[in-house]
Amino acid sequence: MKALLVDDEELQLLRLENAVKKVLPEGSEILRYTNPVEAFKENTDNKIDVAFLDIEMPQLNGVQLAKKLKTVNPQVNIIFVTAYDHYALDAYKMHASGYLTKPVSESKIREEMDTLRYPVEIRPTKTLQVKCFGNFEVLASGVPLKFQRSKSKELFAYLVDREGAAININELNAVLWEEDHKSYCRNLIADIQATLRNVNADDVFIKRRNECFIDPEKIDCDAYAYKKNDPDAVRAYRGEYMIQYPWAVFDSEKWG
Repeated sequence: MKALLVDDEELQLLRLENAVKKVLPEGSEILRYTNPVEAFKENTDNKIDVAFLDIEMPQLNGVQLAKKLKTVNPQVNIIFVTAYDHYALDAYKMHASGYLTKPVSESKIREEMDTLRYPVEIRPTKTLQVKCFGNFEVLASGVPLKFQRSKSKELFAYLVDREGAAININELNAVLWEEDHKSYCRNLIADIQATLRNVNADDVFIKRRNECFIDPEKIDCDAYAYKKNDPDAVRAYRGEYMIQYPWAVFDSEKWG
């Protein structure tokens, strides 16, 4: 997520930045400016997800800056930050996502971030993206992976569900078939290895002797992000988790 922070008073900007850092997802980029004109000029081609704008600023006030930002990015979420509440009507006319009065607090920022007007796309930062909410899917740079066997995909889903815990062949065999198919299970492992190797993600899957596991730090996963209270992942969850697999259970109350 990219956030733009603009306030002509350095101390207020620092306070806002410190509060925003506690709310935004891990890995977010924060761009801070005391000059609103520079803030616009340097971000005309930058995909800003949310902009926290002070309203009373010289040269270009917050409402004017918001209008200019929306000309280059109509779906930027605008959250106005001001010491006065009489600008609320102007904010409403701008279809702003939020309105905060100073001094800002972490809790108030979190409330506004949880109800953004325009959902923020979760941008991948790693080679593999894994979607567990709804149907289970594995993508490489946005393109779905094609495993040779459907059971290979299910085996990989089970390893994702286990979040890096090592699983032996006997357990995998019991989960997938409830009968003896150990030799076929090894074929599935070979299929997973080959599929990941084709997209330069073979380091995600680890096979050691009679067990295997994944490295959860090397995938972008919506369920993992949810468990870290990422607001975008929390909004994406609709009560469905790997729905094509009967063994898959996601305890949202435990992790929410």
